[in-house]
Amino acid sequence: MRPLATAQLLILLSQATPLVTSQDSSSSCLDYSTRSRTRHPPFSPGRHALSSARPSPSCRTFNLSSLESLLGTLPIADPDLLRLWQNTYPNTLDTAIKWHGHSNSPDSEEELTFIITGDINAMWLRDSARQLQSYLPLLTPSPSSDSLASLFRGTVNTQARNILSAGYCNSFRPPPESGVISDEEGGDKDVVRPEYDRARVFECKWEVDSLASFLELSRDYYFSTHDIEFFGRQGNWTGAVRRVVEVGRGMQRGTTYGADGRVLGSGYSFTRMTTRSTETLANDGAGSPVASGTGLVRSAFRPSDDATTYQFLVPGNMMFSVALAGAAVIAEDLGEQELAGEMRAFSREVREGIEKFGVVEVVGEDGVSKEKVYAYEVDGFGGVVLGDDANLPSLLSAPVMGYVAGSDPVYQATRRRILSRRNPYYADGEVIRGVGSPHTGPGKVWPMSLVMQIMTSEDDDEIRGALKQILGSTDGLGLIHESIDGWDSTKWTREWFSWANGLFGAMIVDLAKRKESLLRESFQ
Repeated sequence: MRPLATAQLLILLSQATPLVTSQDSSSSCLDYSTRSRTRHPPFSPGRHALSSARPSPSCRTFNLSSLESLLGTLPIADPDLLRLWQNTYPNTLDTAIKWHGHSNSPDSEEELTFIITGDINAMWLRDSARQLQSYLPLLTPSPSSDSLASLFRGTVNTQARNILSAGYCNSFRPPPESGVISDEEGGDKDVVRPEYDRARVFECKWEVDSLASFLELSRDYYFSTHDIEFFGRQGNWTGAVRRVVEVGRGMQRGTTYGADGRVLGSGYSFTRMTTRSTETLANDGAGSPVASGTGLVRSAFRPSDDATTYQFLVPGNMMFSVALAGAAVIAEDLGEQELAGEMRAFSREVREGIEKFGVVEVVGEDGVSKEKVYAYEVDGFGGVVLGDDANLPSLLSAPVMGYVAGSDPVYQATRRRILSRRNPYYADGEVIRGVGSPHTGPGKVWPMSLVMQIMTSEDDDEIRGALKQILGSTDGLGLIHESIDGWDSTKWTREWFSWANGLFGAMIVDLAKRKESLLRESFQ
C-alpha cells in the first residue's frame, strides 16, 4: 500500500463528521483487555449498534492531533463503518505505546519506543513495525519527541538494539530504561540455540519476516522523511543491518546435508515442552530438512508464530527480498556502498530462489487444466505446502508488500486458490468467509485476511462483500478480532489485537484514495 500524501489527505478532510469519544466507566483508566470485552455507549446509529471502543483522551497512550483531525472528517457515509474505523485506526496510539523515552547511556539522545501487541506485554519485531506502518499517511519529518516521527525513530532504535542482542529472536521485553515490569513467562523454558539473554527476550522463535520487518520499517521512515541524519547519528542501525545480513546468510547457507551427504548442524534450534505440534520443531529442534543451493532463507516459524512444515517459507522470503532492496537505499545514502551491494545481491538471490523453487504447477479450479501458483512453503526436495495463512506476510499480501504486481498471472492464480475451499484454511461460513490459520484452527476466519482481500482487489462487489462481513462480525464490540467462527460471531479470539485494528484503519484510508465512492455508500 502506498501512503497518501499529506496534500491528498487534506483533500479528503472536507465533510466534517462528529467524532464520538467514549468515556471510561470510572475516574481511573480501565485495563484495555477488560474494557474492550464489553460494549460502551454511545453506540453507532446503524443496525449493528457498534460500541464506542476508544479510551478517554486522558487514558490514551499517545495523542496525535493530525490523527484526530482525520478521524472526524474522512467521508464515510455508513454509521457502522465510520464507528469501526474511528475505533480501530487509532488503536495502537490509544492503547499500545507502553513507553516512549530515551536511552540512559551517557551523552546519548537515542529515542526508544516500546510497543505492545495488545493483550501481551511484549514487543514483537513484526507486530510493532506493522502497527506503526498503519500511520504512514500521517508521517512527516519532525525533531519533536512528541511527534509520530519520534515514535518511528524510537521503534527503529529499539528494534536495532534487540537485533544486536539476539538476532534470531522475534519478541522482546521492555527496555531497562522504561521501568515497565514484564513478569510474563514467555519462552523462559524453551531450549534454544544460540543462547540469548532471557532478561531481554520474551520469546526466541526464528522468523525471517521479523528481520524483514526491521528493514521495512527503516525503509518506510526514510522514504517518508528523507531523514538520513537519523540513520547516521549512531552506529546501531548499520550494525543491526549487518547482523540481519549475517543471520539471514547463515540461515540461507545452513542446509541439512553437506556435499558428502553428512548431516550438518543447524545454526538455530528450538524445543518447547508442549502439547501443540505447532509450538516446537521436529528433529530435536532443527526442523524439517531443507535442500542446498536454493537461495532461500530458512524460517523455523511462520508469522503466526507457528512452526513451519517446510522451512522455506515463501511469503517470508518475498518480504525479506523486498525489504533488503529497500533498506539498501539507506545504506547507500550513508556511504556504506559495500553493505548496500551485499543487500541487493542477497535480495536478488532470494527472489531467484522464490521463482525457481516457490512456483509450482497445480491442477486448476476446473479439475483438469494446469496452472502455476506460489507455494506457501517448500523444502527444495519437492515438498510443498499449498494454501495460505492469514498472518502477514502472506501470499495474498504479495502485491501490498511490493513483491509482485496484482495483475501478475501467477499471483492471480494463487489468489483464486487462496480465496476458495482449495485452501485448507479457508473457512466458508454464513457470518464471515475468509482465510484462517492453524494458529486458531479450522473454521476460524481472520478478519485480517478480508482486509488484505480488499487491499488487493479492484472489484467493487468483492470489496463491498468483504466490508459487510467485517462489519457484521465484531460481536457488537466495534473492534477487529484475531479470528471469528465463520458461523457464529460471538465466538472469537483476542479482544485486543492492535495490529489487526490498525491494518483495518489503514485499509479504509487506502480505499479513500482508490475507491472513495464506496465509502459514500450505505452497508445497512
